[in-house]
Amino acid sequence: MPILRIENLHKSFGPTRALEGVSIEVERGSVHALIGENGAGKSTLLNIISGLIQADEGTLELESRPYRPLSPQDARCRGIAFIHQELCLCPHLTVWENILLGVESSQRGWLDLKECRSRAEQVLRHFSHPEINPDRTVQTLSIAARQVVEICRALALDARIILMDEPTSSLQRSDVQHLFDLIRRLRDRGITVVYISHFLEEIRQISDAFTVLRDGRSVATGKLERVTDDELIRLMVGRPINHLYPAREKKPAQNLLTVEDLSLPPSLHKASLTLGAGEVLGIAGLMGAGRTALIRALVGLEKAQSGKIKVFSRESPVKSETRTRLAQGFGYLSENRSREGLLQTLSIADNVTITRYSSCSRSGWIDPEQQ
Repeated sequence: MPILRIENLHKSFGPTRALEGVSIEVERGSVHALIGENGAGKSTLLNIISGLIQADEGTLELESRPYRPLSPQDARCRGIAFIHQELCLCPHLTVWENILLGVESSQRGWLDLKECRSRAEQVLRHFSHPEINPDRTVQTLSIAARQVVEICRALALDARIILMDEPTSSLQRSDVQHLFDLIRRLRDRGITVVYISHFLEEIRQISDAFTVLRDGRSVATGKLERVTDDELIRLMVGRPINHLYPAREKKPAQNLLTVEDLSLPPSLHKASLTLGAGEVLGIAGLMGAGRTALIRALVGLEKAQSGKIKVFSRESPVKSETRTRLAQGFGYLSENRSREGLLQTLSIADNVTITRYSSCSRSGWIDPEQQ
């Protein structure tokens, strides 16, 4: 008997239809993968299950009983924990305070600090991350370490169903393996995991069953061992994919960016690349290989120590300011969107125009109507 049943779920945000008839059955003690392209509705579905948002239509059943959580707290009380793609931590609190937030141990109305720290250590023991100490504040941790704390917080709730929205996006390979081992142990204990990932190799390692979402609809479900990766990709995009990377008909007529031996120790040593007009250049590597350092050096957020940068075949100082790069036509999307990519207290208009006020100003004054 399934622990969670969803039938004909619908959800719209204004004119945008995020879900248009999703139906899923999740077996108890299984790892159920949600697969689909960006915008397919996977995160929206988890948000509904966790009580963050309400569905417009459809029914949910938890252990054969009607289930419609009114809030995340309501869902947690029913045994459902959610590990978000965007980290939801309190940066000024310590690791153990974040892990046990809302479920702290107490005696006669007073926090039992010793017991709290002990409980946090028990959960953290599964990862043994070198950065993480129960008494360290979260704001001093790297993104990967914060992801570990987020996962530990969900585990501390003793949930029956754990929702995971791309939990490995910022983890190193060793931490990913620790997470997978932990998921297997949770499954063996009868705990159910609903898992979102864009990496089919990850899903193959830990998942028992799958559901494919496409354009807000569930188009296929079943046992993962019965389908091939090619079939999953076809279900995700709605057509056979014969050539993932089709050959270009012609080479770029112009090199927009040339980088030679760019160095930013300790993570970046002599990186070189060439980017042509109309090209998409992928930068791959493990955590700590220097990918982020390279991009931040290119846009002037970090000052490279040596190397050459040419923009439109003209040499540009490697230690140029970010405003110089913006004037040259560079743009930057940070991996930490909430902390570096957006000013969340300002309006959408302010965020969109903040790097180019010249598009909405007159005589040195910002014109709100032009924003």
